[in-house]
Amino acid sequence: MHSTFSGFRLEPRSHLPRHINWTVPIGSFFAALFAGALLLLVTGQNPISVYQRILERAFLDAGSLSGTLVAATPLLFTGLCAAVAFRVGFFNIGGEGQFYIGAIFSSGIALALGRDAQFWIAIPAMIIAGALGGALWGAIPGFLRAYLRTNEIITSLMLNYIAGVIAVYLIFESSSFWRDLEGTGKMFPKGKVIPPVAFWPEYGIGSLVVPFGFLLGIATAAWIAVLQRRTRFGYEMRVVGGAPTTARYAGMRPGRVIVAVAAVSGALAGLGGAASVGNFRHILDPKGMQQSGFGYAGIVVAALARLNPVAVIFVSIIIGGITNAGYALQGPDFPSGLVGILEGLILFCTLGGEVLMRYRFVRTRGVSSNVVGAQ
Repeated sequence: MHSTFSGFRLEPRSHLPRHINWTVPIGSFFAALFAGALLLLVTGQNPISVYQRILERAFLDAGSLSGTLVAATPLLFTGLCAAVAFRVGFFNIGGEGQFYIGAIFSSGIALALGRDAQFWIAIPAMIIAGALGGALWGAIPGFLRAYLRTNEIITSLMLNYIAGVIAVYLIFESSSFWRDLEGTGKMFPKGKVIPPVAFWPEYGIGSLVVPFGFLLGIATAAWIAVLQRRTRFGYEMRVVGGAPTTARYAGMRPGRVIVAVAAVSGALAGLGGAASVGNFRHILDPKGMQQSGFGYAGIVVAALARLNPVAVIFVSIIIGGITNAGYALQGPDFPSGLVGILEGLILFCTLGGEVLMRYRFVRTRGVSSNVVGAQ
């Protein structure tokens, strides 16, 4: 007696349709919303009502879009951080720590310049300091990967915790330059407020308020796009990311490229830390930064944008809107942790979509023989 069975296997695609570059991310996003709706139904919530409230608080209510841009600004920088690194196969999970170090450096230079500095000196100094701090912190796992063959996922992740400990130490466990030691600051640790001349400006467009940091992020994304497509360094990034052995035969130095990309990636996250201090917090706030988790959310942004720096702008607005709605809707009638769950589902579905872009399911058939029934 013979029996026939069938199954499925993954087979690499020989051809990618052009539309797949935008249909897969959009499909992944809606798949995440569908999965979230099923989860809401299981917990007794009305998914249509919940999503409607998120949409209103993120984009449609008065002032909601301004709040969304506030939440999107750090995500724009950390999304660019992940997109640049992942493009060359350097899996920088350390955007969170590089964000902290950028905030430390930028707030430190603003405090050092003091109230007598001119704003046209203080703000560029914060931008440079934040980028420099993030670059130095990002270069560490890059150097370890390039020359000591260590796993950058582990090293960059561990550096997040070290950066977090440093930030907490400066405010809560020491009498550092960053800590306010006057008045209530002696009893209740808090960071010094940077001088008003170092506050980053905001621009009103009708009822919409656009932070300077968000505009800086757009300009940075455009610069990254040009760097990747129009420069020799961008060409080396593409070659090293796609075929490091070929790059070596072509006379390139993959180790140097990896370290440079790691530093650029870290600088982008550091700029996010500088924007957080300059535009919004105005102090070094370790607890607030750690609770926000912008570095990890940036990975979701980069994945959904398919590592495209221009697409990161739009994805950061979407994820920023979900985050902003979560802040606005906190309460007993709003599912606790829904924002984090949605971001996790979006990442999961995006990664699944990436697999389906590169592979397709092929049905297989097999025959099992010598199956003899008992007499």
